[in-house]
Amino acid sequence: MSATEILSALDRIHGTVSVIGSMNADYTVTAQRLPGPGETITGGPLQLLPGGKSGNQAAAAAKIGATVRMFGAVGSDSNADFLLEQLENAGVDVSNVRRVLGPSGTTVIVVDADGENIIVYSPGSNAQVTVDYVQSMKDELVSSSVLGLCLESPIETVTAAARMCHEAGVKVLLNDSPFTPTIPAELIEASDVLLVNEHEMAQLLGIDEPDNDDWDGFDWENAADRMAEYGFKEAIVTLGGDGSVVLDTAAQPGQRVVRIAPVKIDAVDTTGCGDSFMGTVLAGLASGFSLQDAARLASYVSAYAATGYGAQASYGTAAQIKAKFA
Repeated sequence: MSATEILSALDRIHGTVSVIGSMNADYTVTAQRLPGPGETITGGPLQLLPGGKSGNQAAAAAKIGATVRMFGAVGSDSNADFLLEQLENAGVDVSNVRRVLGPSGTTVIVVDADGENIIVYSPGSNAQVTVDYVQSMKDELVSSSVLGLCLESPIETVTAAARMCHEAGVKVLLNDSPFTPTIPAELIEASDVLLVNEHEMAQLLGIDEPDNDDWDGFDWENAADRMAEYGFKEAIVTLGGDGSVVLDTAAQPGQRVVRIAPVKIDAVDTTGCGDSFMGTVLAGLASGFSLQDAARLASYVSAYAATGYGAQASYGTAAQIKAKFA
């Protein structure tokens, strides 16, 4: 498919998405290179930017046209108002977000001259997204087409939300990030699609990574079988600058493994690019797209995000993304 054909899907985004999880204030500084252990280096001005994996995913989905509701908790600090305001500006409904005592979630991020980063996460209010809270939001949650989850919230809360929505017929997309190699069986059973990167996939399935990072020669058919044995019939494996792979063991022969080509771009900052990919897949699935088509579109949306600094701050609208790659 041509870029024009893929990007035309942005005109058909219309679905309803719920996202449960983290909202973080990202304290971001750029430096020529990343520091080593025990090393002090000089960086540029410190920036405060909106982030959090779940907040990022919600913002990305909303900015390209999905109807998005955010669920989670912010603190009693000034960062709480900042985070909610930024999500509202992106078009996200934040009316169901809890306010709790204490600090909001935060991250400290260093970005080098090549756009690579290191991140330290402090959960803050994100740790107070409880099972009781999720249960109190049942009516709002089950009215969406798709639910997006990551693991920056307590695992019991994530599992309860997945089970509730899955039983109501809502498609559940789980991002195993921050990575855990031991996803609870109940969460696996209640999730429809898994999103991981190539290194996370290898650890999760106990598969050796290819020599010289040669994912082109990797046995993806075996990975699809192993993924199904683990409990996921559908999955997307992201490969950074090498695109992604869609695994669908229920598909016709020849379609079980589909490689999605990367979109080449001069990256400025890769912070939040994976979340913009996830947010696009959420919006695509909610709009009736196949997993393959949602992943193809996500390649362009996440590539656009790499051209700006920060996570949500770098995300584009449908019009901006189409103009960039037209």
